[in-house]
Amino acid sequence: MSIGLIALLDDVAGLAKVAAASIDDVAGQAAKAGAKAAGVVIDDAAVTPRYVVGFAAARELPIIRKIAAGSLRNKLLILLPAALGLSLLAPWAVTPLLMLGGAYLCYEGAEKVFEAVFPHHAHTHEAQLGPVAMNAQAFEDEKVASAIKTDFILSAEIMAIALAAVPDAGFATQAAVLALVAIGITAAVYGGVALIVKADDVGVALARNGSPSPVGPLARAVGRSLVLGMPVFLKGLAVIGTAAMIWVGGGIIVHGLEGYGLPALERASV
Repeated sequence: MSIGLIALLDDVAGLAKVAAASIDDVAGQAAKAGAKAAGVVIDDAAVTPRYVVGFAAARELPIIRKIAAGSLRNKLLILLPAALGLSLLAPWAVTPLLMLGGAYLCYEGAEKVFEAVFPHHAHTHEAQLGPVAMNAQAFEDEKVASAIKTDFILSAEIMAIALAAVPDAGFATQAAVLALVAIGITAAVYGGVALIVKADDVGVALARNGSPSPVGPLARAVGRSLVLGMPVFLKGLAVIGTAAMIWVGGGIIVHGLEGYGLPALERASV
């Protein structure tokens, strides 16, 4: 009886070790897949803050929560099943779809560069748009819907990159990796966006700190730095996001062309 119990405990310990190794493997592959999508993630974080511009400070975090929830639905309920289905039924289509997404990223990046160089064209386009709804709730809903739509395109590219990073994994492992990437990247992007959006409010609070303690002047200096520095930071983030879009999109296209027997471009880009 005691020998049987020891054998059972030994089997349980063995299964636990296998499960732990499997979890570590999934986590490692998820980290690897997430790292490959870093360029798109940077762009996602750079694009989102503009959707809360013009709203009262009290509405900024609720709007970000709505966009984050929509992003998570995009990834887990639509894109993850679609990616797994594609992997099972048409794995050959992953590379062309990645290249198509890469072309879109390059187009978006080039459009942003064009608007930065020729801003009057962007203003002309905005002037041609219809008047914004006067109802505040309708305006907020419109902004959130627009952000979720943009996020869907970027999320599709993230999930496709993550899937391409684990081509030889089993179905269950691929599903676990994609789910971890979806949750982790959504939390990182929108947590970061929340910090960015509220940084100026924190700066204002610190700048108004009237504490006579020795820490007071330092807090006020930090607050003023945040208030003055955040607009510059956001502009820099937009530039980094644009560069990331073009770099990642171009890299995806070049790497895809190598798979179709055109390695010269990738060698030239190294």
